[in-house]
Amino acid sequence: MLGVVHTRPDINSYTENLIGTLLAIFGNVLVSISLSIQKYSHVSLAGTKDPRAFYWAKTWWCGFVLTCLGEAANFVSYAFAPLSLIAPLNAVSVLTSSILGLIFLREKSKPREFAKRYGLSFLGCLLTIGGTYLFVTFGPNAHEKLDGENIVKHTVGWPVLLYLVLGIITFCLLLYFYKQRSANYLIVILLLGALLGSVTVITVKAVSGMLVLTIEGTMQLNYPIFYAMFVCMVATVVFQAKFLSQACKLYNPSLVACVNYILSTFFAVIAGAIFYQEFNHEDVLHICMFLLGCAACFLGVFLITKNRKKTKSFEPYVTMDMAQGIPTIHDKGLVVQPDYNGSFSYGALVNNDGVASVSVPVKQEQLSITVMSNTAPHGSADLKKD
Repeated sequence: MLGVVHTRPDINSYTENLIGTLLAIFGNVLVSISLSIQKYSHVSLAGTKDPRAFYWAKTWWCGFVLTCLGEAANFVSYAFAPLSLIAPLNAVSVLTSSILGLIFLREKSKPREFAKRYGLSFLGCLLTIGGTYLFVTFGPNAHEKLDGENIVKHTVGWPVLLYLVLGIITFCLLLYFYKQRSANYLIVILLLGALLGSVTVITVKAVSGMLVLTIEGTMQLNYPIFYAMFVCMVATVVFQAKFLSQACKLYNPSLVACVNYILSTFFAVIAGAIFYQEFNHEDVLHICMFLLGCAACFLGVFLITKNRKKTKSFEPYVTMDMAQGIPTIHDKGLVVQPDYNGSFSYGALVNNDGVASVSVPVKQEQLSITVMSNTAPHGSADLKKD
């Protein structure tokens, strides 16, 4: 037996769930806005010949401050609401990024073309909003007091030990295939990150809950379990970031975001159900509606990320424009200086001073005049006579 678990009253539980949910939503929205601001800062600096680094830009620092505030709100939210309720709310970040992309879309298109192009994204947003409402409404409500004693009781319980042993074995097998057999598959890399992420959310909830209790007046920093959880939290965050970075280098970032959200949420919900026993007092209807909400969010995130554009490389094209009898290469309407060296080369590209010139071979096609075989002799004879 794990002993008596001290739970708070139902009214306080509903209030704290609401506080944790609002903090998580607010944090994810702030993170999305901050990433958009930082991206705008990088793009603005890349479009100019400003020699300063990106960290000298005020917009970048504004985005950095918003990122810190958003992550702090997410961290504190784990102390108030159940882990299984906070983890799926990462879909709010994907939803906010999609809405910001549609609002600040620069290109103009007709309503029919816009609906055809972004219809799936709009449907994904609706599914994500509906799914978020379902799992927030029917999610686990019981919330226990996370002091050092309760965390120790959870850690030494046999369900947690069994889960950790199976997770470690699975992680070692995947790591062996990833390192020794060069299995650089997306599912392998993200499974490694998701397994680490399940440990991350467990430790984040423990550290956040103990810090909040300490701020409220109940000292928790004298428990060794606090420092053990803190070390595990930092280590798993660092290695999880490395796996995500490797996945983004090898695969499309939109696909990585979708699969990572699904896998990380799945393992986080399982970790919350096993470690913190968040579904012990829930009926079957609430559990089914919660799972339905998570499934709707999974499908919504998939549709949102599926419609995102892939980055295109530079593709110059040659037009029929001539400058002193020499063809001119254009880059999306911007004229590039003609080549007078007898071969096509990019020369000095506009706003691309660091690009080296690349020679393109010219294939000249000779026009052939076909003449009927029975008239060819007569034609040549007439030419000779003239």
